[in-house]
Amino acid sequence: MKVLVTGSSFGIGRAIALKFLSEGFDVIGFDIADSQITNDRYVHYVQDICGELPDLNDIDIIVNNAGIQEGDTIDVNLKGTIKVTEKYITPNIKSIVFIASSSASTGSEFPEYAASKGGVVTYMKNVALRIAEYGATANSISPGGVITDLNEHILNDENLYRQVLDETLLDKWAEPKEIADFVYFVSVVNKSMTGEDIVIDNGEKLKSNFIW
Repeated sequence: MKVLVTGSSFGIGRAIALKFLSEGFDVIGFDIADSQITNDRYVHYVQDICGELPDLNDIDIIVNNAGIQEGDTIDVNLKGTIKVTEKYITPNIKSIVFIASSSASTGSEFPEYAASKGGVVTYMKNVALRIAEYGATANSISPGGVITDLNEHILNDENLYRQVLDETLLDKWAEPKEIADFVYFVSVVNKSMTGEDIVIDNGEKLKSNFIW
């Protein structure tokens, strides 16, 4: 089976690509940067998801991971994701997974970023409605804090990192591999869940201090 992973060069996207490769899948990666993945079953495109997309055949699984935190977030995170999805949906599709964000539920982020990820979750539900006729599923994964290079300014600041950990129930952030494992389960093992958003935030959304 063939998997397309956008934003595959770093962080969560790279972990997702490596997970599918380890399970014997053929993987196509899109990223604006080169990839360090060396595997005969991996093909990399230096590709902006908002640009002209290549013609690809026989995509079984799409993982929409590419995104930015600041800048033209709605254009990239939402419109780019829509462009990729609509380009590669065929009756042969098995599953589509969208990497959204816990901010899609909480709104706690940069304004346009939160809006873009909220749009991704809503668009995911639209896709789930449309690809059900193929027996295919569409779901989204919404991570909270994840230990990636993108978050180095927090991870390298002891006081700042302590503050964000205090906002979680489990006193930790997720590793990229954890998110990749969820993506694999949702897209390959799962056969019956569709149109759902899964929040993986170590209990941050649930955090509540009762004052009496």
